Amino acid sequence: MKHALSVTREADFSAWYQSVIAEADMAEESGVRGCMVIRPWGYGIWERFQRLLDDRIKATGHENCYFPVFIPLSYFEQEAAHVEGFAKEMAVVTHHRLIADGKGGLVPDPAAKLEEPLVVRPTSETVIGHAFARWVQSWRDLPVLINQWANVVRWEMRTRMFLRTAEFLWQEGHTAHATADEAREETLKMLEVYREFAEECVAVPVIAGEKPENERFPGAVGTWSIEAMMQDGKALQAGTSHFLGTNFAQAQNIRFQNAEGQLEHANTTSWGVSTRMIGALIMVHGDDDGLRVPPRVAPWQVVIVPMLRDAPEDEALVAYCRELQQALAKESAFGEPVRALLDLKPVKSTTKRWGWVKKGAPVVIEVGGRDMAAGNISVIRRDRLYRADGKLDSAAVARDGFAAGAPALLAEIQQALFDQAKARLDANIAPAADWGIVEAHFAEGAKNPGWLEVQWSRPTGAALEAVVERLKTLKLTLRNAPMGQAAADGACVFTGETAVERVLVGRAY
Repeated sequence: MKHALSVTREADFSAWYQSVIAEADMAEESGVRGCMVIRPWGYGIWERFQRLLDDRIKATGHENCYFPVFIPLSYFEQEAAHVEGFAKEMAVVTHHRLIADGKGGLVPDPAAKLEEPLVVRPTSETVIGHAFARWVQSWRDLPVLINQWANVVRWEMRTRMFLRTAEFLWQEGHTAHATADEAREETLKMLEVYREFAEECVAVPVIAGEKPENERFPGAVGTWSIEAMMQDGKALQAGTSHFLGTNFAQAQNIRFQNAEGQLEHANTTSWGVSTRMIGALIMVHGDDDGLRVPPRVAPWQVVIVPMLRDAPEDEALVAYCRELQQALAKESAFGEPVRALLDLKPVKSTTKRWGWVKKGAPVVIEVGGRDMAAGNISVIRRDRLYRADGKLDSAAVARDGFAAGAPALLAEIQQALFDQAKARLDANIAPAADWGIVEAHFAEGAKNPGWLEVQWSRPTGAALEAVVERLKTLKLTLRNAPMGQAAADGACVFTGETAVERVLVGRAY
């Protein structure tokens, strides 16, 4: 069996990942280290993410807004833990004009130095907190529920497209509440929105749970995440939701007069999902022929490729295919019209077929003169590309009637991709009763060790630091303590103290 990509997942997972991105025309280098150009197919997937997630966010009562990309440095300095957490990643603007240096180059104009340095937005808690301080005066002004779709900049040292880039796209929600209970409820509500979106739309199964203290968002009281498992067994933090308590409110003076006339600090939250979710899609669903895109987030769900030959019958063949495209557009899949593309580019039909296979279009339909004469089309499902004998699984079916069955076919493909990923996730999480088992499991050279679930006593301070350092020796991190887990029933693997819960341990991106 010959695959469309030159490198396989088993041979070199990292090189395979880069190959998928390149061959599927997802993104490319921009000329600035760590920044990428997102090409139409990759951005089309992001647009689908935006539409589906934005609808869910608005359904929970949030409104969209926009805040500036430049944030005064002093805003960050008001919240010590926050500035410490982001200091190494901040890009800072100090001048507003350049001048010629007399050698053919440009340098900052000393006369154009800013009175205060501006940080290029790494996250927006600080600038939005200052707005909340202006907007909130009374308990009647609460809750404030906003979201913005924006770009952010974090000067990462080690970059990888979609997973960790200097600039990336995301949505960030920010809310303010009268009580801690309301804010915690909001935090968990949005975590559930993320879980549902990841599983139902992106077909990526995730584990939702609370992050350990050392993995909290800087300045947060508590952080929850959804963790996804990639095909190489590594974890990817696919979304986070933070309960900030009154930490940011105290720093930014977000106060309100309660019903009894007393001043209180608001409790705030923040939560976000980024283009890193596209990286998750690639590494969860991709195969050795390229990308496989779940139908709900595919820019085009069905791609029709007529086998044109520069012959008189081409016009009739295109008309035959266009009728199918129009019939598909009248059908509804997942509550929307089926998205069908008729690819008429003057490229060899087999080249176009493999191009769409590598892009991961859920259904590719080829139509030749013989198909048209027989009233048929040849259908390729991207979720199962080959037959048992290794040959391409291209099924001839009647054109008339295919459109009516397309929504069910797309739903079947969506579910199949999720089921495959869920089976892999479940099969690669195992319990570990002591540190020796952890060491043996993640021994050097172990392929796809997945994650371990261990008993956890929630150590803090120096004890937690010691745990983190021990994990570093195996390149491991604490992921999260899964929600809804069974009660702990043993000793903590790290401290030997009575465990209070279980936590997932694994290698991560």
